[in-house]
Amino acid sequence: MTLVRHEGARTVNDSVRRGLGASAAGEGLLRRRRRWVSGAALAVGVVVVAAAGAGWAVYAKLSANITPDDAAAAELARYERERPTALVRGAQNILLIGSDTRAGDGNGQYGRDLGSERSDTTILLHLAADRRSATAVSLPRDLMVDVPSCRRADGSRSDPVFAMFNHAFQVGGSACTIRTVEKLTDIRVDHHMVVDFSGFKEMVDAVDGVQVCLKEPIDDKAAKLKLPAGRVTLDGEQALGYVRARKSIGDGSDTERMERQQRFLGALVNKVQSNDVLLNPVKLYPVLDAATSSLTTDPELASLRGLYQLVRGLRDIPAEHVQFLTVPRESYVYDANRDQLVEPEAERLFARLRADEPVVVARSDSQEVLTETPGAGPGNGPSAAPTFRGNTAAEHTCE
Repeated sequence: MTLVRHEGARTVNDSVRRGLGASAAGEGLLRRRRRWVSGAALAVGVVVVAAAGAGWAVYAKLSANITPDDAAAAELARYERERPTALVRGAQNILLIGSDTRAGDGNGQYGRDLGSERSDTTILLHLAADRRSATAVSLPRDLMVDVPSCRRADGSRSDPVFAMFNHAFQVGGSACTIRTVEKLTDIRVDHHMVVDFSGFKEMVDAVDGVQVCLKEPIDDKAAKLKLPAGRVTLDGEQALGYVRARKSIGDGSDTERMERQQRFLGALVNKVQSNDVLLNPVKLYPVLDAATSSLTTDPELASLRGLYQLVRGLRDIPAEHVQFLTVPRESYVYDANRDQLVEPEAERLFARLRADEPVVVARSDSQEVLTETPGAGPGNGPSAAPTFRGNTAAEHTCE
């Protein structure tokens, strides 16, 4: 097997150590590329390679691909006393962060570079302690939240502010985003991943594309995306346009785009879990190489061994127990173009994740919280799992 080294990996590592964490706003990122979420699919492949005992050269190469976010770790340590406490041993919460920067090679086609970067996609991934389920919760970028005082790229401190959620990443990178999420949910974020768009494209191509079903044809000039209706297998470039497009597909809402992203990730997880990929080293290595090259993580995860320790056993989670949903939200009372949480439904979701209790998702046209599922929790009654609007990795996008 020929190993191809990605030049600049250690340069990025060194800049992250000096910067404010994973961010394109300061020294924390020299590779000015778009970030994306593919960590759920990556996790499955890592387990197989680590369990199979990959050769040392391959292991070392894949580990060296990952960039440790040392600066974010230092910033979070500064505020350790105010961070939430983990309630259930073995349960894990991983924050997956994407960025809306247009800077960098190949990203300009998705929009103009306006000189700033905000978190375009953020998913809180909860792994149950028994590793029998995984729940991915999308947090809207336009959600109005309390953003704490954070360290800027120049070393100064911002003032606390009530603003859109994606403001946190713009001001203070991954560390500020994590602290904002913890303040919003009271859930301890154990790990974080910022995933590069370039790696996302390569990963989709490495699995020979991902199939989706389109109710209507797509012609999006901004994303340079033109697709027919029906079943379509998207390559990496097309997949980027598909998950990024907004106004040209459906009702143009960010909520629908998040649901489309969730369905695509579910299809990607299914493709990576297939034996054709996991049991074929020729196909599996390019997937892992692309995925690890796109990752910036907390130092504990910044190696193949670290990722393996986190996700071992995930390959045994049935596709129907890999769930995707958006936090219960509605239009902000003072601005219809912004979002606010729907209460008490949002707190009910956060409480169940904190306690590692079951959550059920179902597709519906109604608002997020639909019903209580009798018998889903111990003793029934108040412990029954609430059902939220969402989907699972087992659902086909054509249904």
